[in-house]
Amino acid sequence: MALRYESWFLSARDAEEGRLPRALWIRHTRHRAANAERGSAALWCTAFGAGEAPQAVKQSLAEFPDGALAGPRGFRGEARARGRMAEWELTLSGDEPPLKHLKPNALYRLPLPKTKLEAPLPDGNASGRVVLDGRVIEVVGWRATAGHNWGAEHAERWVWLHAAGFEDEPEAWLELTIGRVRIGGVLTPWIANGALSIRRERHRLGGLGRISGVRVVAAPGRLEAIVPGERASIRVAVHADLEETAAFRYAGVTADPGAGDREVLHAGLAEVHLNIRRSGRPSLELATAAGGAYELGSREFTNAVALQPYPDP
Repeated sequence: MALRYESWFLSARDAEEGRLPRALWIRHTRHRAANAERGSAALWCTAFGAGEAPQAVKQSLAEFPDGALAGPRGFRGEARARGRMAEWELTLSGDEPPLKHLKPNALYRLPLPKTKLEAPLPDGNASGRVVLDGRVIEVVGWRATAGHNWGAEHAERWVWLHAAGFEDEPEAWLELTIGRVRIGGVLTPWIANGALSIRRERHRLGGLGRISGVRVVAAPGRLEAIVPGERASIRVAVHADLEETAAFRYAGVTADPGAGDREVLHAGLAEVHLNIRRSGRPSLELATAAGGAYELGSREFTNAVALQPYPDP
């Protein structure tokens, strides 16, 4: 019997010049068997600091506790496991319209792709408080994004990248997913979907009609990609220190325990460089030293980073 999963996640960074960069990655995830009344849930919080190993707490539950909240306006929850604890209450603000990665919208109703993704708040700010093992992290206007994904199966291999706080265009942001999926035993080429916003002008990237133009080299701590779009194309280079990267096991979304598990590497303070080409305009170079969140998921377990000692879900 196939399982279904749904996750809300928050990525937030404090990467202002003159301060030690910090970041958060918070997820509220639910697994449920098809036609089952009950399933399981997980709440987790990961904190990143420049030059530090990530600190993570994840708790698996039968159901989300009363009071847990996850959505485009805020996240609230707590997790206790293996002698560690985290509590968070964060408010999100921002007026950017939601971003639906898949286009056309009919893809959200069709069986394929088996993973659906959207960014209800593609760019905004987070404020509030996180307590991690008794240490208080005051979050005041951190640059943030809130995402939502759900489906019947994880992609075979995927990249998720969010970047903001570019030195020469502070309001610009990039939200990008690139994935390979297996259809009938055949692995597709890399398929990109997302958007780049510059001075409040949003440029769609990727899509089914531009698969042939996508080029990707994705590895632990490193990404190089070329992604065409409707009115702009980008060349992106990402670097993330593996010592500052968290690794989790994602359970395969099947009834067979362990089948189709994925290794997920997530870096909350990645360095991102962009070369942007827009129709009728000069090319533009943007960079941020620690304003990116870079995630790489794969069926292959690279062991590049030790897995966090928490089960999934």
